[in-house]
Amino acid sequence: MRERKDIKGVLAKRSVMTFFSDPSSQHSHRVRVVLAEKGVTVDLIEIDPREYPAELAEINPYCNLPTLVDRDLVLFESKIMMEYLDERFPHPPLMPVYPVARGECRQYMYRIERDWCARADFIADPGSNDKAVVNARRELLDEFISIAPLFGDKPFFMSEEFSLVDCCLAAMLWRLPLLGIQLPNSKQTKPLHDYMSRMFARESFRASLSDAEKDLRRR
Repeated sequence: MRERKDIKGVLAKRSVMTFFSDPSSQHSHRVRVVLAEKGVTVDLIEIDPREYPAELAEINPYCNLPTLVDRDLVLFESKIMMEYLDERFPHPPLMPVYPVARGECRQYMYRIERDWCARADFIADPGSNDKAVVNARRELLDEFISIAPLFGDKPFFMSEEFSLVDCCLAAMLWRLPLLGIQLPNSKQTKPLHDYMSRMFARESFRASLSDAEKDLRRR
């Protein structure tokens, strides 16, 4: 574990919550959705991941994005940030009240991260093997098609209420054009298309978009 030097001095310069964000990353985007949903006043700093500022290296041992700074607290894992923000700003709640439902919500996020988001990151990585990318793209599309009917059961993913799960999903699904994935229009996929339309039309989602992300669906 790398030692962080003079963190107090660096953090003292930040009088409001600060979010260091990659404007093109789904992991930064999902946190921005939560911030917008909660109406949190935050100093949003967009960072080119190829040019990290010295300040970020001083407060984050991994020097990665996203990074959230709230007074003396520094968080550098997106799902931890999302849950922290939900507890710090409890209205509107984005996690269920009861432990069993909260556990299910966390399990959904884990599976989405492992099965879909990781694959999406692999496809988007310019360093990935071309043949492997083609296979990953096909597998991801097949999974979306097979699971699409589930999105018709409830207005949100497996829930009657908008949750952190939807923040993760919406940020990833917005990137389908970037991933080269064209979801077919069919009776089977209609529930997923309808879900995406609902998510993308939310005021908080629209407010969360960076200029780079807006361009993804202007093409």
